[in-house]
Amino acid sequence: ILGSGPNRIGQGVEFDYCCVQASYALRAAGFETLMVNCNPETVSTDYDTSDRLYFEPLTLEDVVEIARVEKPIGAIVQFGGQTPLKLAHGLERAGIKILGTSVDAIDRAEDRERWAKVIDETGLLQPENGVARSTEEALQVAHRIGYPAMVRPSFVLGGRAMEVVYDDADLMKYATHAVQASEDRPILIDRFLKEAIEVDVDCVGDGKDYVVAGVMEHIEEAGIHSGDSACALPPFSLPQDAIDEVSRQTIVLAKHLGVIGCMNVQFAIQESPGATARFEKRRFRIYVLEANPRASRTIPFVGKATGIPWAKIAALCAAGKGLREQGITGSVVPKHLSVKEAVFPFHRFSKTDTILGPEMRSTGEVMGVDDSFPRAFAKSQLAAGNVLPKSGRVFVSVRDEDKPGAAEMARRLVALGFEIIATSGTADYLKGHGVPASSVPKVAEGRPHIVDKIIDGEIALVFNTTSGKKAIADSFSIRRETLMHGIPYFTALTSCYAAVAALEALAQGPLDVKAMQDYHKPQRGQ
Repeated sequence: ILGSGPNRIGQGVEFDYCCVQASYALRAAGFETLMVNCNPETVSTDYDTSDRLYFEPLTLEDVVEIARVEKPIGAIVQFGGQTPLKLAHGLERAGIKILGTSVDAIDRAEDRERWAKVIDETGLLQPENGVARSTEEALQVAHRIGYPAMVRPSFVLGGRAMEVVYDDADLMKYATHAVQASEDRPILIDRFLKEAIEVDVDCVGDGKDYVVAGVMEHIEEAGIHSGDSACALPPFSLPQDAIDEVSRQTIVLAKHLGVIGCMNVQFAIQESPGATARFEKRRFRIYVLEANPRASRTIPFVGKATGIPWAKIAALCAAGKGLREQGITGSVVPKHLSVKEAVFPFHRFSKTDTILGPEMRSTGEVMGVDDSFPRAFAKSQLAAGNVLPKSGRVFVSVRDEDKPGAAEMARRLVALGFEIIATSGTADYLKGHGVPASSVPKVAEGRPHIVDKIIDGEIALVFNTTSGKKAIADSFSIRRETLMHGIPYFTALTSCYAAVAALEALAQGPLDVKAMQDYHKPQRGQ
C-alpha cells in the first residue's frame, strides 16, 4: 500500500485514514500488508499498522527497489491521493501489478484529451475548456470560452497553483510567471461556472457492481477547493431529481472507466435563472468537473456519516472480493444530517488572507451531526472554532450581486435581536429594503472605521463577500483582524445563509449530543 508522503499545508490526513483502513481490511482477509509512507506524524506510519513499514520516499526508484526485495502480488495506489497515482505508469512498466483500477483507466481520467473523449462517449457535459502550452495558446483558449476562467497546471496536487483569472493581464501573468507554460508543462483552462452548486459523489465498485457511497452538497459555491469547502450529506437543498441524476452519472463514469475500488466525481449544478433563491430553483444543468479514480479526502467523512467503512470495502474490491460477497447491495442514505467543515491554519501566518479559492489551504476537518441541517451546521462551526454568537452586532459588507440575498439575511438577523452594521453601499441598500442598519466607514474613508471597531470588540459576527483583485486587497485588513480577534466570519453568501439558519435553530434551544452509534442504529440492517 502506497501512502500519501509527507504532510503539508493543503493536504490533509484523510488519505492516511484510507491507507490504515485498507491495511486493516486486507490483513483481516489474510493478506500480508506492506506500507510505504515517509510521514512520521501519521497513523499509517505506526510500526504496527501493517506487517511491515517502509519509511522511504514515495519515488519510483524507492518503490521498485522495495518491490524487488519483497516480491508483492501487487501494489495499491488508490489510497494515498495524487502522489502514488503518479507512480502507477512507472510501476507497471517495472512489472509490478497495480491492484484495483487499471493504469489505463487512471490515465483516461487524468489526461485532458482522453478525458474529453470519455465525456463524449458517455454523453455527459463538462465546462468549455482547453489546454495551452504557451501564453499565446492560453489567450486563444480564454477568448474562446470567456472570462472568468479557472486555470491550473496539469496533474495538480491539492489544487496547488490553481487560480481564477478575470482578464488577459491576469492570464498572461499566470502563464508566464506562475507556471511557465510549455510543451512539457501545459496548463488547463476551464470556463468558470458562476453561481453553481458543487457536488461531490463517492462511489465504490468491483468492476461489475457499483454503489454510490455518498452524495455531498457543498455549502460554498463552485470555485472553492473541495478540501476547503463545507459540505452536507445528504444534500440539504438539492431536489431529489438532481441527486438521482448525479448518482446515475457517477455510476456511468465508473462503469465506463472500469473502476475497481474507489472513485470520486465532482459536479457543478448550474440552475436556471429567474428564481430568487437557491432553494426555489428546480431546473438545472449538470457539469462534470473531474473524476478521480482513487480514494478522495471525503471518504472518511462519508464512512462516518453513513456508518459504513467504505475504504475497507474498496480495498477488498481491489484485492478481488466483490461487493455482493461483502454484503453491499445498495446505497445508504442517512436520516440524519452530517456537515463537514474545514479547519484552517490562517492565524499562524501573518500575511495570509482568509478568503477561499481553488487552491486547498485547510489542514484538517471536523464534522457536526444532528437531525436537521441548521443544527448540524452549528455543531460543525463549534468544532472548527468558529463559535456563533447569540447576540451583538453583525458586520455585513457584500458585493453588488449578493445584496438581494444579504437583505433577506439581515432581516432574519434583526428578527433574532442582532444589530446590523455595514459599509455605506451595503447599509444604503439594506435601509432601502426596510432593514435597519447603521453605516461604518471603510478603512480608507476615515476613523473610527470598521477595523477599529473589530479591534475594540464591538463586532460579534462578520459577513464579507467580495470578488476582483482590487476589492479583495482593499478588504484584506477586515478579514485579517476578524481572524486575529477570534470573531466568527463567513466569506461566501451561501455559508452566510447557513450561519443565519444555524442561529435561528440555536434560538429554539441548546444543542444536544448523541453517540454516532445511536444515529446509525435504525439502518444497520440495510
